[in-house]
Amino acid sequence: MDKKLGVYVCKGCGIGDAINVEALSEAFEDLDVTPDLFKDVPVLCSKEGVDTIKADIEGEGVNAVVVAACSSRVLYDVFDFPGCLVERVNLREGVAWCQAPGEEDTQMMADDYLRLGVTKIMKSELPEPFKPEEEISKRIMVVGGGIAGLTAALEGAKAGYEVVLVEKEVELGGWKAKFYKEFSAPYNDIHELSMTSLIQQVQGNDKIKVYTASEIEKTVGAPGLYSVDIKSNGGSAQEKIGAIVMATGWKPYDPSNLEHLGYGKFKNVVTNIQMEEMAKSGKIVRPSDGGPIKKVGFIQCAGSRDPERLPYCSAVCCLATMKQAVYLKEMDAESQAYVVYKDIRTPMQTEDLYRKVQKDGAVFIRGEVENVSEEGGSLVIEATDVLLNDKVRLEELDLVVLATGMVPTSMPEEIPRKEMPAEGGGTELREVDPDSGFFSTPALRLQYRQGPEIPTLKYGFPDSHFVCFPYETRRTGIYSAGVVHRPMDSTQARSDAAGAMLKAIQAVEATAVGAAVHPRSGDMTYPDFFMQRCTQCKRCTEECPFGAINEDEKANPLPNPTRCRRCGVCMGACPERIISFKNYSVGMIGSMIKAIHIPEEDEEKPRVVVLVCENDAYPALDMAGLQKLQYSPFIRVIPMRCLGGLNLVWIADALSRGVDGILLLGCRHGDDYQCHFIKGSELATTRLAKVAETLDRLALESERVKIEEVSIVDAHRIPEIVNEFIETLEGIGPNPYKGW
Repeated sequence: MDKKLGVYVCKGCGIGDAINVEALSEAFEDLDVTPDLFKDVPVLCSKEGVDTIKADIEGEGVNAVVVAACSSRVLYDVFDFPGCLVERVNLREGVAWCQAPGEEDTQMMADDYLRLGVTKIMKSELPEPFKPEEEISKRIMVVGGGIAGLTAALEGAKAGYEVVLVEKEVELGGWKAKFYKEFSAPYNDIHELSMTSLIQQVQGNDKIKVYTASEIEKTVGAPGLYSVDIKSNGGSAQEKIGAIVMATGWKPYDPSNLEHLGYGKFKNVVTNIQMEEMAKSGKIVRPSDGGPIKKVGFIQCAGSRDPERLPYCSAVCCLATMKQAVYLKEMDAESQAYVVYKDIRTPMQTEDLYRKVQKDGAVFIRGEVENVSEEGGSLVIEATDVLLNDKVRLEELDLVVLATGMVPTSMPEEIPRKEMPAEGGGTELREVDPDSGFFSTPALRLQYRQGPEIPTLKYGFPDSHFVCFPYETRRTGIYSAGVVHRPMDSTQARSDAAGAMLKAIQAVEATAVGAAVHPRSGDMTYPDFFMQRCTQCKRCTEECPFGAINEDEKANPLPNPTRCRRCGVCMGACPERIISFKNYSVGMIGSMIKAIHIPEEDEEKPRVVVLVCENDAYPALDMAGLQKLQYSPFIRVIPMRCLGGLNLVWIADALSRGVDGILLLGCRHGDDYQCHFIKGSELATTRLAKVAETLDRLALESERVKIEEVSIVDAHRIPEIVNEFIETLEGIGPNPYKGW
């Protein structure tokens, strides 16, 4: 498009006090472009300021707007001008609030940021939403007919969407339907199951199509365009689907691993699931002889919170034990319960159920079980009471109940193994690191180049970024809900299911208009591939965190735009630089770097390009400005969608122009990763390792390039990180390429 450029600079919020706003018009003198209009406004976000821009759009034909004011993370709705390219230049948090007012270096910083903004907008084009030839489906599939799946289906139908529910069992209800009673609000007692009503509501809703005794044979396509083959009752069916809620639930922890607690050795040692089955039958008796139950020992965390067995807490085992202790009293008022526990976890209102069980006379012992044995036909628990620092011996127990945990159905029966280097040389067969992404057990059977199921994280739970985006999986348009997402009780599962269904609805609606889903919600761009130069290296397909790129038999990439989350990782991966977006490309960032003014060596003003992740590092920089934390004026910040989009040509170009250093600020990676795009900062770190070797060969110090992990709450660290890097560069000396 032919651009008519208008640059609008705000003087408010201290910008006019820190910067000579009128002098900013001189910043474009050696750029290839000069703004058609340059205006400074006292308060740009005011009605008068916004009307100034709108008047120029309507009257002067301005279609490219540079707003030089506050951060792009605020007032984005105020500076939204449909049909126009809009670029935000951060003069408030990024300059005025973090630099000394009226200084030459502060002015130079503002000049450069304006140059960067103008360069970027002139290299951008208005996005054209992706419009597939096939009609977008807004139907939502729910896989799993337990409490989470049923709730998700019902909530979707209530919102007006057609839902397809697939359950592998003959009956709906999942594990919950097999229980005797439930704990739910109010938590001062236990209650009859609510599953019957929920199942009836789902079966009676004409917007919900239910498949029971069914499995998915194949899922082809992408969000809005899925075609799902279902094997059902000996027949087959095919459904067009827009998004998927994965609510496949859980399975009990395998008790065969609990022989040390007597399971498998003594008939009267049972699991909490077996206890529930006895209660549902109407009679709790000794499995060994059918005799009556008077004294029961409950052992909490049976296998749970054990690094060798089930390392995590399953969240509901304590409450399940409370419920079963109530069963005992209901069936025999003279019965006695003993609970050996590590910690009792009954948060918020569920504490009321704990109090009820205490009042009913249950004895709670905080300690570690050392042995379970049998004497004279009765069971004995030997434990250490850590509160009394004494040994405890519970005798003449009729039954011992092991509170086993919840394992997501997505957890593979066997963790994959592969040959890896051994410490003493050679190789050894070791389990694949869960965080590298092994695949869950068969449920969706996706036809993705990257694998047939949802990659799981540690312990087999399939999620994308637990803290920020709890429902997302690593496959766009597929959302997890219920215990397959994380251990939770039924009340939490209902809430979780509603949240996952809402995300699925957002996905189909965004896909229908060609927009991205979280975290770049509403982004209308998508990657464009210049296939004439593709070398079939497969790096884009292998490095894409979300499976957005398949490949044909000749290894040519096959993009699926509706799977794409617009992170730009593929752009950074491509050695031929053939992948770009309308408003984000390798050439664009390269041009922005070239637009930075590089002072002569004798001016002793180093220049550092700071490439920052827009999700964590950029907000941290904003908050540093908000807190008026000052740092070196020699840095020039360029936001990136994700550090995984880093292309090494930027570093080469920057250093060859005389930039003294490159600092990358990205998210934490590893076991406790915080990268919104899963592995972007990890990929950037890997690429930088290769850069260090290259710099050493070119006689440029590897210390000139550095990567730092920055959380969104690390604003206080920004001055330290920046200033220490500047000090390192000053110790090394100026870039020898400066002035070439």
